[in-house]
Amino acid sequence: MPSETPTLVTAADLAYWTGRPVGTIWRWASEGRLTVHGHGKNARYDLNETTAAERNPDTRELITPAPPPPIKDQRQHAA
Repeated sequence: MPSETPTLVTAADLAYWTGRPVGTIWRWASEGRLTVHGHGKNARYDLNETTAAERNPDTRELITPAPPPPIKDQRQHAA
């Protein structure tokens, strides 16, 4: 679960961590599953909002990608 201090990483680093493509990281952010810190090339994502992919300890080959994080609570306000 999220810690008090975020561990900020690039989309590429988070993609490796989760075993998912970078495009998936961007989609998760647009869906509200991940918090984006910064904009454009300076965007960073909190490593603590995801779980690590399962990898072979010797070869680091991907075994099972991490599940998608849940969509964060989005409260709808009545107009």
